[in-house]
Amino acid sequence: MSGRTEGGATERRLCGLAVFLATLVALLLATPASAAKIDDQFHAWLQNDLWPEASAKGISRKTFDTAFDGVKPNLKLPDLVMPGKKPTTPQKQHQAEFGSPGAYFAEKTVRAVTSGGRTRKAANARTIAAIEKRYGVPGEVLLAIWGRESGFGAAKMPYDAFEVLGTKAFMATRKDFFRTELLAALEIVERGLAPVGAMKSSWAGALGQPQFMPSSFLNHAVDFDGDGRTDIWNSVPDTLASIANYLVHYGWVKGRGWGFEVTVPEAVSCSLEGPDQGKRISEWADLGIKRVAARPFPARELKAEGFLLMPAGRSGPAFIVTPNFYVLKQYNTSDLYALFIGHGADRIAHGDNNFSGSWGAVGGLHRSDIAALQRVLEAEGYDVGSADGLPGFKTRRSIGNWQAKNGRAATCFPDADLVTALK
Repeated sequence: MSGRTEGGATERRLCGLAVFLATLVALLLATPASAAKIDDQFHAWLQNDLWPEASAKGISRKTFDTAFDGVKPNLKLPDLVMPGKKPTTPQKQHQAEFGSPGAYFAEKTVRAVTSGGRTRKAANARTIAAIEKRYGVPGEVLLAIWGRESGFGAAKMPYDAFEVLGTKAFMATRKDFFRTELLAALEIVERGLAPVGAMKSSWAGALGQPQFMPSSFLNHAVDFDGDGRTDIWNSVPDTLASIANYLVHYGWVKGRGWGFEVTVPEAVSCSLEGPDQGKRISEWADLGIKRVAARPFPARELKAEGFLLMPAGRSGPAFIVTPNFYVLKQYNTSDLYALFIGHGADRIAHGDNNFSGSWGAVGGLHRSDIAALQRVLEAEGYDVGSADGLPGFKTRRSIGNWQAKNGRAATCFPDADLVTALK
């Protein structure tokens, strides 16, 4: 979904399913009386806290009251913190983008996007060509995002956006983020861009076929079919062009792909990973990094900057990625998500070839164990990004540096042995 975050990053992310186990247990045990008390607190918050800010931003009383008519906090949503409680790291990892890479890239999942993408590429060839000409983003990338986000528009959006965003702005772990999105949703209605009844969303409040958070809709959605409405719920041209406009806003480089699968010799440290450790692709090649299947890097890419990506450390495929990879990551701040989109786009364009490298048995640790490991590394002076239980690139390379410093083979990924060693 456009607007999610990994370890604390971008404007628009959130659509996996990071369920707070302790919160859910508390909810199951909640009494009707306590739920009623939360309802009362929520409605007092709406009127005394949110309404003054909404009014100051030009939201009418009619829009505000219509949006929240009959709305109560949805206590079944993930990432909630009960009033008076403190947030904790959940034990389990339910957000797909931060779980097992092997499961995330299951052939059934990837093929649903790639086969569906090829069908829709043919059916929408003229529209896609026009979007490519205007924005410079390959149609296969747009199709991969569309397929991954909403199954090409087939996914049901069962939630009321104001219920979701209101609940999360009132009692989620990231209340400020959702408050901004809630105010943006009110602005969408106030400006007549969509009626309240059309504001159906995912569990995270993401809207329409491209799964835009409300602020992304306001900033990036476009009317490409020329009917005078920006309709990301029903219009394929508007959906695809809005995704392209989003990527261009975040710096898509026309004429470059997303990256290349490579082999990384043992002499090259996996701790060289990350968007802040770029080198010319020719320099990576000089270190012994090679494209798989004995293919050369394109000549035009050799002088351009590339970055090492090892999303499972030494236990999975490795890549040299371009800045466009990190533009894809703006859509959902997860390395696996951006890799899925790039890989899916390649398969839509060139056929269903899988990665040469295979995913090892990684991703099985409790999120709470990874968070504990991160806190220990932080205490020793390593930059893990955030001790949130999500093994992003800063955590992976910190692990590699710690392993090398302590005489271990650098794997750059958390495992049970490492958790035990760092306790």
